[in-house]
Amino acid sequence: METTLLLGKSIAEKIKTEITLEAQSFLKQTGLAPTLCAIQVGEEAASALYIKSQKRAAESCGIRHDLITLPITSSEADLVKEIGKANQNPKVHGVIIQTPLPKTFRADYVLDQIHPDKDVEAVTTSNLGRLGMNKSGLSPCTAGACLRMIEETKVDLFGKEAVVVGSSKTVGLPIFLLLVGKKMTSMICHTGTFKAGTFESHVRRADVLVVAAGKPNLVPGSWVKEGSIVIDVGINQLDGKTVGDVEFESAKQRAAFITPVPGGVGPVTVMMLLKNLVACAEKQRT
Repeated sequence: METTLLLGKSIAEKIKTEITLEAQSFLKQTGLAPTLCAIQVGEEAASALYIKSQKRAAESCGIRHDLITLPITSSEADLVKEIGKANQNPKVHGVIIQTPLPKTFRADYVLDQIHPDKDVEAVTTSNLGRLGMNKSGLSPCTAGACLRMIEETKVDLFGKEAVVVGSSKTVGLPIFLLLVGKKMTSMICHTGTFKAGTFESHVRRADVLVVAAGKPNLVPGSWVKEGSIVIDVGINQLDGKTVGDVEFESAKQRAAFITPVPGGVGPVTVMMLLKNLVACAEKQRT
């Protein structure tokens, strides 16, 4: 079987073209560039690299990226106050809180302070709830990237079986809900599935397999269904190499479409963040 690699860079470039046109249209009609406000507490090396790439990607699409850095000594209340200012600022269309937050902060509480209309990562209870009720709205960026990559295959998803490995609220659960919304017969595998001993049987039936467990080579390639779509979200270090959650080489012999690691979902995730921002900006204009 000839397998098609779902390369994140090429799909991201396609989305970038869409975003750039949308941002230009918004600027022409409002006189403002869509604006993303990133807020961080303290400065961490890994976070700084992500912010730099985030800013570079935003500005290449005609999106303004503002960064607010609070001292590491700031309290949770200080951060909430800054979020409130961004919520009230009509020139800010989206708010993102850089993680990790200090250990004493209540992460879920802090994220819920973002106004749902400016929640570009779709992490508030409100936006996740809308997703659960199959209502139109924003999707968490990585989950949205997974769906976009699946849709790029042009395969008819209706009625096919989808299996998601991992139940996090930012990836596993939302992609499961998105696939249900596509009328796929869907299920999530998690620690309970492993304990029950049914993990392999579920994976083998998957026409669409999304793996986001964070465990290197968790899924043997021999379990992958012939002709399936495999989206590997995992990024793991193993013996000095970056690998996914799926045994890539053997899975590639069976899948019709598969994402490589690295070079798969990551580049698309950044673009979905910016896609969400433009959607937020348009919603606030109406």
